Amino acid sequence: MKIACLTFNPIQENTYVVWDDTLECIVIDAGNSNPREDAALDNFILEKGLKPVLAVNTHGHFDHTLGVEHLKQRYHIPFALAGKDRFLLEGASASGSVFGIAVGKLPEPEIDLDRTDEVRFGKTILRVIRTPGHTPGHVALYEPESKSLFTGDTLFRESIGRTDLPGGDYSWIMRSILEQIVPLGDEVKVYPGHGPETTIGHEVIYNPFVVEVLNEEVNYRE
Repeated sequence: MKIACLTFNPIQENTYVVWDDTLECIVIDAGNSNPREDAALDNFILEKGLKPVLAVNTHGHFDHTLGVEHLKQRYHIPFALAGKDRFLLEGASASGSVFGIAVGKLPEPEIDLDRTDEVRFGKTILRVIRTPGHTPGHVALYEPESKSLFTGDTLFRESIGRTDLPGGDYSWIMRSILEQIVPLGDEVKVYPGHGPETTIGHEVIYNPFVVEVLNEEVNYRE
């Protein structure tokens, strides 16, 4: 499996193109927000000879969904998002205006990740791991053979996603990280929705949010 990260829009959101040797690909969290960014994504797909088969989102915040309509119109592919995050699409225009970003048409999801345990393309299967907290329907996508984990805005390098936005919950995001992400193993590579990639092992040692809760658990057991 191969992964490319393209960073788009004023919020510097990471859009991932993921493919295998069949050249089928998916686009995770399409944040392309204008014709120049649309062209950058299209040109990458063209240069690699890829065939997009799905636009899939870890969650429904506007900075991660700005490019989905372009993908659907250009490649005629379905859109996958957790049903619990549909309300965020409805409020995307208002959310974008807070940051001075115009949000155009956003499509309705055809695939509900609340009811789907896998995302498939080519010969590749990504596990859908439910990680609520940043948003109610947030998911991570995990490919066990390459130990690659797309965490969206749940886990960043040495930080975590915001929980003060509508639908956010700090206790839930920490539960998602500690119960769903950390057990995958230290060597797992983390591809977040913003910022540089990391590993679970790095976060267990250097992420202050994770370290604090892990230390609390150790002290409680003692």
